[in-house]
Amino acid sequence: MRSYCAVYVDVGYLLASAATRVTGTSLRGGVTIVYRELIEALIAQAEAESGLPLLRVNWYDAGSSTGGAPDGYQEQIGMLPRVKLRLGRMSPGGEQKGVDLRIGLDLATHGRNRLADVMYLVSGDDDLTEAVEEAQGHGVQVVLLAAPNAQGRAHAVSRHLQREADGIVVIDPLTIDRNVRARKAPVEVADAATSADGAVAVNGSSSTPAKGAAIASVPRPTPADFAGRKASLPALPKPVDHRLTRPPELVYSSTTGVGSIDHLGPDDRLIDEVVRGVVGTWKKTITEAERRSVVSERPNIPRELDKALLVDLSDRLGVYDIDERSRFVLRERFWQLLD
Repeated sequence: MRSYCAVYVDVGYLLASAATRVTGTSLRGGVTIVYRELIEALIAQAEAESGLPLLRVNWYDAGSSTGGAPDGYQEQIGMLPRVKLRLGRMSPGGEQKGVDLRIGLDLATHGRNRLADVMYLVSGDDDLTEAVEEAQGHGVQVVLLAAPNAQGRAHAVSRHLQREADGIVVIDPLTIDRNVRARKAPVEVADAATSADGAVAVNGSSSTPAKGAAIASVPRPTPADFAGRKASLPALPKPVDHRLTRPPELVYSSTTGVGSIDHLGPDDRLIDEVVRGVVGTWKKTITEAERRSVVSERPNIPRELDKALLVDLSDRLGVYDIDERSRFVLRERFWQLLD
């Protein structure tokens, strides 16, 4: 029986991590993605690392349309060769449902049936650890294929998951830098930006494509492209800390009230940096009318923005659960910046 490798992509993790590398925040709507090239590069790297042909890429995301149905771009991704679209659904509150469960069940089932000898998991979620162990119990190797941070190291991967996996490989940073780009145009002006070679760059929030739009058709990278490539690649430049070029500002603290940012504790300074990053990236993707619309819904922060705020703060603090005080200050600072 022929041996294969297989790739299991947690899309939420991949795009949030890629957006963090490119823009400094995990806000998916702040980037555009050339999906075909991104997927082909992941395939080439998996084949090069394992020395085995690919069986399939399993692509896990939440269906953006009503009832968990795929949107236009997800439909096109599902039509790519050797790509299996696996969708959960979005709750009324904007939360993904069923995505992690699908990944875990597939890892366990495919491992039991020995569909592949090496499984590459693109995720950092600790909740998948038991599924990894189940697949390993049937003689399958499970290797983490982690997204790179700005320094080219693995981003946001649970230590528990790392310990139980058979190894961890970082996605080639060039794969991210070439195919995930900071979004600049307002949403209604350009939902899809076309690159010079005709590749369609898709908004990270997976909006519906215009009639006739297509995912880029480009030459597929080969495993040879990765052979001999140095593990250490130049990192992206760090974002400028604009607080160094502006006078002290007023910022809210639940313990001290409103005071100068220069008198805040280290956690409050991190909160201010996180909120500035998310708001700055988000403002590049919206119009003034959309900003006013969000302000009119105060105190309800849109789900995508709130999630990006919490994920980025969790990443900066190095903790999984954020305390209630920090959550309160985080959201209050968001509204201050918008006002």
